[in-house]
Amino acid sequence: MGKESKSGGCLGWLLAIVILALVVGAIVYAVKQKMDHANDNKPSPVPGPPGAIDKKYADALKIAMQFFDIQKSGKLVNNKISWRGDSGLKDGNEANLDLSKGMYDAGDHMKFGFPMAFTATVLSWAILEYGDQMAAVNQLEPAQQSLKWITDFLINAHPKDNVLYIQVGDPDLDHKCWERPENMKEKRPLTQVNITVPGTEVAAETAAAMASASLVFKTSNSAYSSTLLKHAKQLFNFADKYPASYSENIPEVATYYNSTGYGDELLWAASWLYHATGDRSYLDYATGENGKQFASWGSPTWFSWDNKNAGTQVLLSRLSLFGAKGVSGNSGLRNYRSSAEGVMCGLLPKSPSATSSRTDGGLVWISEWNALQHPVASAFLAALYSDYMLTSQTAKITCGDHSFKPSDLRKFAKSQADYVLGKNPLKMSFLVGYGDKYPQYVHHRGASIPADATTGCTAGFKWLDSTQPNPNVAVGGLVGGPFHNETYIDSRNNSMQAEPTTYNSALIVGLLSSLVTTSSAVKSFT
Repeated sequence: MGKESKSGGCLGWLLAIVILALVVGAIVYAVKQKMDHANDNKPSPVPGPPGAIDKKYADALKIAMQFFDIQKSGKLVNNKISWRGDSGLKDGNEANLDLSKGMYDAGDHMKFGFPMAFTATVLSWAILEYGDQMAAVNQLEPAQQSLKWITDFLINAHPKDNVLYIQVGDPDLDHKCWERPENMKEKRPLTQVNITVPGTEVAAETAAAMASASLVFKTSNSAYSSTLLKHAKQLFNFADKYPASYSENIPEVATYYNSTGYGDELLWAASWLYHATGDRSYLDYATGENGKQFASWGSPTWFSWDNKNAGTQVLLSRLSLFGAKGVSGNSGLRNYRSSAEGVMCGLLPKSPSATSSRTDGGLVWISEWNALQHPVASAFLAALYSDYMLTSQTAKITCGDHSFKPSDLRKFAKSQADYVLGKNPLKMSFLVGYGDKYPQYVHHRGASIPADATTGCTAGFKWLDSTQPNPNVAVGGLVGGPFHNETYIDSRNNSMQAEPTTYNSALIVGLLSSLVTTSSAVKSFT
């Protein structure tokens, strides 16, 4: 009997210890879960000045910046591209204007004002947000110089309050020639919008370009900044007072840069003018009835040369995230911010509302033509929003029943940049000149013709059809990109995939600038 009691007592103590251990374990688990949940809601620390340089993105940025030099028209200053020279020196002569500067649109020699202005706006935005990071790798000055090359053109293209020259060259004539820009002898007719033939989207986009650029040069060249802002205000008034689509009024432009609507450009321009002036009327314009009509609140869209709504939503989120003075209680701003978060939720792969429009390799894929525009533009916005969250100590965004941190957005942005730079099934960089493998048959007239060749308008087509790789490398050009099945046909005649565009360069420069260093803190630029 005594032995049985002793055995029973030991079993009882053992059972008690096991139960106690389970209780303690449960308490520890509950506390840990609570702490983890608290950490999820705790914002990440605000990053300091630019941190350690990420060599991959820094090298890619230096390469991407060079394409602006390749695309320059006019009398070149400190030309760094051995196979480029002066061109388009008589552009604008028929109207007694100097329109020699600006940049050629893509692989042709057209100057299309609508996408060129968008290039300037995006490049300005990149400089304003990430100028310190550009400076850390000696790319700020080249970025500012390229921006000014465009804005010098835009200023001259706006000789009167309600007149804006929006195109230099005839695309039909231009595309019948394959020649170096230095050898052009064809007529270069001008196209304008005015009171009789208005074009709201191109006037408003040019206003946005000048307003944003005025902030870039505000400290370094205050007189030039003031000139840009004067033109921006005049062009916005023109765009708003005479509402009409430029591609409806001038049907010829629709073949190349057809606009799907002008409301987004008006909001985009008003938002930049508010940042440039602090004038509350511009903010009221964007957040009031015009916002309700044009902003597509709650309906995520893709940021591009044609549709600026996602960009405006992210830009105006800055104000509410950073607690700008005098904007609390603005319901329109809340709508912009919630819409911006809707855009972000559509990009994050693990979000319930994530877009299914992706390749198997993870690239956001929206359009067969110039496929890389949308993923690069989206990644740039994601990087911006991630940095806005970090700087404003915003811990997370909510997508359905999931929440995501700034690091999740940055991870997405890097995934798209990495795909472009060669982390893809083809193991090929789509940024010309970067890495060991990149397109050799880029659809670009100047790059395809030897610098010492003398060709007329049509004689140069032998270089288009040549089976040899381009004799000149269009360094920094971001080509159109892969098909949805992640194939790429490296052919000069394949303009759908192989043609780089100047506005693509602005987007990739913005994205790479955001990734150059391991830390990033955006600052107020107003």
